[in-house]
Amino acid sequence: MSVHQQLQTALLELEAAMKAANLWRTPTPDAEAFASQEPFCIDTMTLPQWIRYVFIVRLNALIEANAAMPTKCEIAPAVAAYLMQEKVRVSDQVLVVRAVERVDQLVTDN
Repeated sequence: MSVHQQLQTALLELEAAMKAANLWRTPTPDAEAFASQEPFCIDTMTLPQWIRYVFIVRLNALIEANAAMPTKCEIAPAVAAYLMQEKVRVSDQVLVVRAVERVDQLVTDN
């Protein structure tokens, strides 16, 4: 299985984990929110919004184009900190962070 196929599977697993943790149903950000220059669009979106509407969308575009992956991807620590701060159930935190770690690993090891 190619890295693109593995990443596509990992992104579906991340979506499922976010749904299970009740983090997927989030309003679509306004168009202006996407113009943010801050990491994770932190000034205009919640982290779940950024993951759903920016991160996953961009990685899926790379997959569809069979394009090169970024050289580095390390968002799991930010996701873990966010989930802890938001007091998300520990079991849900583990599920989501593991899914993000898998994506990080596939992108970085590519």
